[in-house]
Amino acid sequence: MALTVRRLTQHSDLGLSLVAGREGADRVIDWAHPIELADPTPWISGGELVMTTGLKIGPTAEEQFDYVARLVQAGTVALAFDTGTTFARVPDGVLTAGDAFGLPILAVPASTPFIAITRAVIDELTADQLRGVQRVVDHQEKLARATLRGGIPAVISMLGRVLSSTVAVIDSDSQVLAVHGADSARVIRHAREVASTARSASGRRRPTSKVVADDHGYCTVQTVSAAQDLHGYLAVSSDDLLSASDRLLVAHAVSLVSIELGKPAKVVDAEQRLRAVVTRALLDLGGNLDVSLLRYFGFDTDSQVVALVLTNVGPLLSAERQVVAALTGQSTPYLMVPTENDLIVIVPNERSPEVALHLQQQVGAQLERPLGGGRGLPTPIFTAALSVRQATAAARAGRLQTDRITDFAELGTFSLLLGSQSPAELRALEQSMLAAVDTYDAAHPASSSLVSTLTAFLEHNGHTETAAAALGVHRHTLRNRLVKIAELTGRELDSAYVRAELWVAVQARELLRTMGEEGR
Repeated sequence: MALTVRRLTQHSDLGLSLVAGREGADRVIDWAHPIELADPTPWISGGELVMTTGLKIGPTAEEQFDYVARLVQAGTVALAFDTGTTFARVPDGVLTAGDAFGLPILAVPASTPFIAITRAVIDELTADQLRGVQRVVDHQEKLARATLRGGIPAVISMLGRVLSSTVAVIDSDSQVLAVHGADSARVIRHAREVASTARSASGRRRPTSKVVADDHGYCTVQTVSAAQDLHGYLAVSSDDLLSASDRLLVAHAVSLVSIELGKPAKVVDAEQRLRAVVTRALLDLGGNLDVSLLRYFGFDTDSQVVALVLTNVGPLLSAERQVVAALTGQSTPYLMVPTENDLIVIVPNERSPEVALHLQQQVGAQLERPLGGGRGLPTPIFTAALSVRQATAAARAGRLQTDRITDFAELGTFSLLLGSQSPAELRALEQSMLAAVDTYDAAHPASSSLVSTLTAFLEHNGHTETAAAALGVHRHTLRNRLVKIAELTGRELDSAYVRAELWVAVQARELLRTMGEEGR
């Protein structure tokens, strides 16, 4: 908090009284300077609290008025006038000038030496500097954490919030990489103008830094480069010229963006491999995982997460790259690991609805195929494996709808029944309904699986002709298999209640398979 004239008067031990120029009480004091000259202006640079005993101000009101006028012209913030040496009170000429120019006049009691005022000012300024340094350090840490969590978009958003400004970064071809703030069009325009004028006669861009002023304020544009290579430009809007601490934060953000843009492809690939390893370890080890590994990817011990399982993604490598691009663009922390045919993505709980929709739409459009999948329930990060199982179950339940993400919470009774069950409980559930069918299938390996037949029949809501078409068999063949299943299970498949029980058993088996369990 800057030291103002008003705040200085609140130091009760000094006993200062504001006796004139009250409208300037909120002026900021940069220094305190005692001086006893009729014309002190050659030794004043502006921003000072001038202290005087009045020894050289003149005996007349006119001379005193002129003295104060000279201080105002030199940029003095306030005048502290001693009332115990030359004058018993502040002279009328000084008071009149203070009110006329809006220059705060402080009456200093005889018991207060100027050195006490100087020490108070120095202490306040030192504390303010320390607060400023701590602010920069705290915000630098925020920028670094944002970079780890979401790359360039995250650091630009954080810088914009810290400075309460619009911030944009463009690459060397003037393409926008990230932007934050309402004044984006103006800031991007200035960044591109600086990028264009920075091109040398040889056609190469050279490093540059420029402050552009227009009717809306200022725009500071700085080069983003690494190892002699220019990668782009970062631009920041502001109503006034950036302060020294704000310039430090901008420089820090430029360094972080430079590091991100200068990452070799091998580093990026290694980071993605590490992300996959950490995700697998989290799902296997839970709370035994070293939390520092999670913090590297933007999570902490108290993070609440949701698992997404993306299905019908096609070639996994292309799908992974598109998911990375989509989530990086949204500044979203995430963990990701591929399975045999799907992608598991773990994201913060509060972002999961929008992330699920964004991935389903954007990644699907880039891959040119409809994406399906499932979304689990929120859970503490160390039990993310539970949310993965739920998401997988939801994906399996909605497998016929390949163009949407199915929420586990939407599955109603099914979610309540299977969501928190242990592998042993799931195995007991599916075996109670399917054990006899499994035994038959094992004894007749040459024939088609009755379990597969039952699954197709249930997935198609008991419509035999549709299920037969999906299996590629004649409807009479399907009916014969269903008769055999009814005989083995001792249950009538025409009953909706029985089909519901069998459907739960089939889904329990699917869930066991995603957990690496055979269920047999």
